[in-house]
Amino acid sequence: MGMLHNLADLIKIKKDKMTILVLGLNNSGKSSIINHFKKSSEQTSIVVPTVGFMVEQFYIGMSGVSIKAIDMSGATRYRNLWEHQFKNCHGIIYVIDSSDRMRFVVVKDELDLVLQHPDLCNRIVPILFYGNKMDMEDSLSSVKIAAALRLENIKDKPWHICSSSAISGEGLGEGVQWLIQQMRFAMLNNKNAAKSRSKHSK
Repeated sequence: MGMLHNLADLIKIKKDKMTILVLGLNNSGKSSIINHFKKSSEQTSIVVPTVGFMVEQFYIGMSGVSIKAIDMSGATRYRNLWEHQFKNCHGIIYVIDSSDRMRFVVVKDELDLVLQHPDLCNRIVPILFYGNKMDMEDSLSSVKIAAALRLENIKDKPWHICSSSAISGEGLGEGVQWLIQQMRFAMLNNKNAAKSRSKHSK
């Protein structure tokens, strides 16, 4: 019966909307990645930089999941807005310009602030890293990016990094499928933990 209940919960979660927070420095390709996941009729030929934040909706057909993506501007003056969205997100996509080596220190500093925030540090929130612009000649591999950002130090959250190209779409499907699966497990575990706490409090 336990397995059946878990399966039923997963099916129910599958039908629910999931909220993803899309973070990263300006010009890393966040909006272009989101644009790729939209229906072809809703895609734009010219992607403009996000001011503040934008809320986008798209459907991942192969997973049957409706995604609400909050595309946060990565410009310095808007990064203080990121934390206002932490509490309600189910997962995070952190986009990195793999060819912009000069700003890797800034990328790491901003990532550390995200991981240490009280609304995230005690929650199991999966993080997908896109090493974007893999088609650029001077881009770094996902392995080298992970080493530069010391991602191995993230112990309390599931994470995954893959190289991607927002232009060709390479790597994007692989990454988002991983994130959806991890969000399902996290939502199910959080739900079971809440039930357990409620049961013991009675």
